[in-house]
Amino acid sequence: MKRVTINAYERGLIFKNGAYQRMLQEGRHWLINEDVQIFDVNKPFVAPLELNILLQDPEITAALHVVEVSETEIVLHYENGLLKQVLTAGRYTFWKNMIDYKFIRADISKIAITENIDRSTLCHRLVAPYVRSYSVESHEQAILLIDGKYSMTLYPGIYFWWKNNISITISKIDTRQLQAEINGQEILTKDKAALRINAWAQYRVVDIDKALLQNKDYERQLYILFQLALREYIAALNFDELLEKKDALAPYILQAVSPKAEALGITIASFGIRDIILPGDVKEIMNQVLVAEKKAQANIIMRREETASTRSLLNTAKLMEDNPMLFKLKEMEYVEKIAEKINNISVSGNGVLIDQLRQIFIPK
Repeated sequence: MKRVTINAYERGLIFKNGAYQRMLQEGRHWLINEDVQIFDVNKPFVAPLELNILLQDPEITAALHVVEVSETEIVLHYENGLLKQVLTAGRYTFWKNMIDYKFIRADISKIAITENIDRSTLCHRLVAPYVRSYSVESHEQAILLIDGKYSMTLYPGIYFWWKNNISITISKIDTRQLQAEINGQEILTKDKAALRINAWAQYRVVDIDKALLQNKDYERQLYILFQLALREYIAALNFDELLEKKDALAPYILQAVSPKAEALGITIASFGIRDIILPGDVKEIMNQVLVAEKKAQANIIMRREETASTRSLLNTAKLMEDNPMLFKLKEMEYVEKIAEKINNISVSGNGVLIDQLRQIFIPK
């Protein structure tokens, strides 16, 4: 016979010849030819033999939390409101005591998280290995494909799904205004003049289903639409006609491409031509034409000035013919100009020369 003391927060299991007999509560007990195993109720219970044998005792069943987790489940184990661990497939037992136990069961064989689990718990280091997440920014939209099938459209936010063997694919697009560069387009005009055109276009994706589900490489398709519209417009005009109607090029392209872009889920905001690059020989000819035009304009200006100068001289001559005094003043003006260029005058001869000079400088 021996005496056994079971302290507070302890339980004892009595065995006789290896067979379970009963459970001992707190207190002092006498045992005759029996063995005892003492367990701390504040720790998880690890059965010393097959658990099902112990659970046949109603007293033990009432004293234990038994949690069974299947292969397609996880159980979040909380103690006093704090996440303690994540229980995977298996059977777990805990003593019922002063600790507040809570167990949240989750089916991870599906994609959607329908259990009442908040975001902070899903991001917890213990739960994160069982969760896949995806973030859609405020300027983005995305589509979710589950096993290759369209499931839903994702708007800005953070999304969580259970991680399992189900395949999911997420494709997203930028919903802001975007710009496409259509550069280096080699195009022949109607009269076989080779041009290189650089253009740009601004657009916005407004229907993600059309852009991603109904079309493949919508950006590439949009580029081709602009390319074909440019070739169609330029190929119908001669080079000179193109230069005259270049201002109408952008509105035509915008009008031609917009309806087709709607089928891609795209709205065209604007279109413009950045450069029209001429080949070397055409550029040289254009330069020669420009030089000839400028020379012709210069000749016209020179002839106009010469005509105006001749007309002015004719008018002056008529006035001088009608007014002798004006003629004399003109003579004095020229003599004054000549005198400004002469430093010294040496006069030699008789008095007749002096009288002649006097007649020049002194009016009658």
